[in-house]
Amino acid sequence: MADRQPQEPRHSDRGGTAADPTELLLCAARLADGRTVDVRLSGGRIEAVGTAGSLSPGKLPPEGTRLDLTGYLLLPAPAEPHAHYDSALTALGAAAPGADGPPSSDPNELQRRTTEAALLQLGHGATALRTHVRVGDVVGVRSLEAVLQARRALRGLADLTTVAVPRLLTGLAGAEDLAMLRDAVKMGATVVGGCPDLDPDPGGYVETVLEIAAEHGCAVDLHTDADDPARLARLASAAGGLRPGVTLGPCGGLSRLPHEATMRAADQLAAAGITVVALPQGNCAALERRFPSRVAPVRLLRAAGVSVAAGSGALRDASNQVGRGDPLGAAYLLASHGEAHPVAAYEAVSTRARAAMGLPEVRVEAGFPAELLAVRGTNIAGALSLAYSRIVVHRGRVVARTSAVREYCDSASGADLDLPRQSQG
Repeated sequence: MADRQPQEPRHSDRGGTAADPTELLLCAARLADGRTVDVRLSGGRIEAVGTAGSLSPGKLPPEGTRLDLTGYLLLPAPAEPHAHYDSALTALGAAAPGADGPPSSDPNELQRRTTEAALLQLGHGATALRTHVRVGDVVGVRSLEAVLQARRALRGLADLTTVAVPRLLTGLAGAEDLAMLRDAVKMGATVVGGCPDLDPDPGGYVETVLEIAAEHGCAVDLHTDADDPARLARLASAAGGLRPGVTLGPCGGLSRLPHEATMRAADQLAAAGITVVALPQGNCAALERRFPSRVAPVRLLRAAGVSVAAGSGALRDASNQVGRGDPLGAAYLLASHGEAHPVAAYEAVSTRARAAMGLPEVRVEAGFPAELLAVRGTNIAGALSLAYSRIVVHRGRVVARTSAVREYCDSASGADLDLPRQSQG
């Protein structure tokens, strides 16, 4: 059976009034608990959820629109808590024959790459995106300016927030980057971060970031491999209780520590209320690799009470030339490697990711934000395995669609077994 195309939102046939893009009725959608429901969206929020057919067009305002989601699983939309758009989509250019030097840092080119990368992830389902942007050194704040321009261009399609990432912050060498970090916050970076592992004084780096965050009321999102238990303990002690919150990632070094040391570190992170963002699809360029990439021990961290989200990390740049940037791909890897049940794996890229970014919770229930993803399938495990067709809803309106049909050629064995000629995904 062919992959059924969702109906285009259509104008009401009562009165001829133009459709209101803030009103949308999602019909016959399957929820993760197995129910089939209609969902009415209004003003960027979920207004009502009822059994299939209960929210019929007769009860919808004349301005309403309809979308048939028969065969689709409706879920809270994923979010991307750890992207690097200032370096995204540069692998092919850097490796192309005749390429001379690093990828272009021209602001217009960087804005284009950022927009393209964000739209790619939006197509996968992520309606909220957090990107880490290098400030200081030779780039100053030019990269941040370009990313902020892209953020404005994406308004209405996806919500993009920026993390200012200086390389050094201590001593004379870090003075200029410190000034750039302060400028970045004034320009519009809403999160301060960086990589204390690369600074000669990691403890001083963390203290400086926390001071600036407290001064401006910013969240903190730091890169660390977390392979030094003593350094991690000091970081957890310094960061504990900071509001609006502290996030660490990718913390792959925790997987290389002795089990007892990892357990102590997990308890310290849980006590400090620190969120860990794992990167199942690979590390990112912010960390200079000294060891093969490892994923944080998600199952162990969650058992200790640590809130664990999952992000994509590098997206086809020098540190991961095959990065997919797909939140469902990250959840698939967590589940397939035994780090989480499929439902918990999806929560890591949706509910937990949004919480790490300080965003409101999303449930398919009345009153919650209309940030939704519809994927072909009947359950979350199947969606993580073969979720090709997707419909993305941001602020109550459809902002992206992907539809896939797989066809098989004729074969005697297929005919004998009465196998389907097409499959849906």
